Amino acid sequence: MVEVFSVLWTVIPQSAPQPTMNCRRCGAARPFRSSGKFRVNANGKQVDAWLIYKCTTCDDTWNRPVLERRSVDGIDPCLLEALHRNDPALADRLAGDIGDLRGGAAAASAAVAVRKEVLCEAPLSAPWLSVRLAVPQPVTLRLDRLLAGELGLSRKRLQALQESGRLDTAPNGPRMLRRPLRDGTCVTLELARECDGATICAAAGDLA
Repeated sequence: MVEVFSVLWTVIPQSAPQPTMNCRRCGAARPFRSSGKFRVNANGKQVDAWLIYKCTTCDDTWNRPVLERRSVDGIDPCLLEALHRNDPALADRLAGDIGDLRGGAAAASAAVAVRKEVLCEAPLSAPWLSVRLAVPQPVTLRLDRLLAGELGLSRKRLQALQESGRLDTAPNGPRMLRRPLRDGTCVTLELARECDGATICAAAGDLA
């Protein structure tokens, strides 16, 4: 029977992604953070609304579209009321949604917390490590950066392990290593030939 040290990592964002935009005042690309405030403009029977972001360097503003030329009759009154009163929960939810940032802005990786749970009783000297990811909210952090930070390995070493067939990612195969985290991803790492295998397993289970 092959021994596998198996863990579950639950990845929780600690802050909203900060999109990188060209700042007019700085004259360069800068990360922008959500101010938690909305701008609402009603023109006749149409409504526009934006979530206001501020440059982290100079506080210049950028308005992220929330509603564009929407008919008042077609807007949930609760949503409209929440926009007018700068509802914190709505602002946080929209700021954490990276889906529509991929067009005109590049989202910088937000800080995350990783909750680790050991799923088996295999010893730290087990020849295989299995890391399953639970990602309840979308994040922009790449898989190789997460593994490097949590396992204490360089990204160059992770790439070499993958190329040698000793690191596998499923689903989506090798291309997943350099992509943002996805819920349900499983990383399998062969440690039988790694002299620091026990240290890697200890880090994976937060047992160091």
